[in-house]
Amino acid sequence: MTEKLYLADVSIESFDATVQSIEENRVELDRTAFYVTGGGQPHDTGLLKWDGIESSVEDVKTIDGQVWHQLGGDLPQPGTVVMGFIDQVRRHQMMRTHTAMHILCGVMWQRWQKVVTGGNMAALSGRMDFELDEFPQGFAGQIEELCNAEIAADRPVTVSFLQRSEAVLDRDLIRTKVNLIPETVDEIRVVDIVGLDKQADGGTHVASTSQVGRIEITKTESKGRGFKRIRFVLHEN
Repeated sequence: MTEKLYLADVSIESFDATVQSIEENRVELDRTAFYVTGGGQPHDTGLLKWDGIESSVEDVKTIDGQVWHQLGGDLPQPGTVVMGFIDQVRRHQMMRTHTAMHILCGVMWQRWQKVVTGGNMAALSGRMDFELDEFPQGFAGQIEELCNAEIAADRPVTVSFLQRSEAVLDRDLIRTKVNLIPETVDEIRVVDIVGLDKQADGGTHVASTSQVGRIEITKTESKGRGFKRIRFVLHEN
């Protein structure tokens, strides 16, 4: 099982690891700071270096329970110690975007008590789906204003870990369907935008809402009764 270093520390820019196995153009490491695609958040990119060789990391995903790093060049052999380097520009864009999605979730819950039903993101853009019958009058402008107010509030974003038995009793986490996390997971990672939104979440985030930038709601879409979609992009402050 690959140790996911970013779960405890998103500030890691480089790390060392040992190659466990190789398959086609992919390598499995004993530990990684590259974010693994999941939860609507795409993977990190960057480089692996060893013995004067470097190869680009183009994809990171889980296949049959194993974390694989897809490389764009040479592959190190099993047992090789490699250095991994995260593309920090892309990582920070993803962190800003993921935190923006939680801000949107928090505002929708605090203002309208509506739960998120799905979402996806790219660097500095995303979309979220909500259990909502109709958009209120002037909704796009209102939700944009409320989200940007939360950004301006500079709320801290914290990460903690709870035992599963404790997490399922937390009322703030019930709406995130924490009970859908596999029974084999004993410890739940919780991302808390203090005073706004708390969710069981494995993604990467900035340290405070002020680091997100400015949210622009670009489109609202009706996908049917009880299914509404909000699209956004991020700008610099």
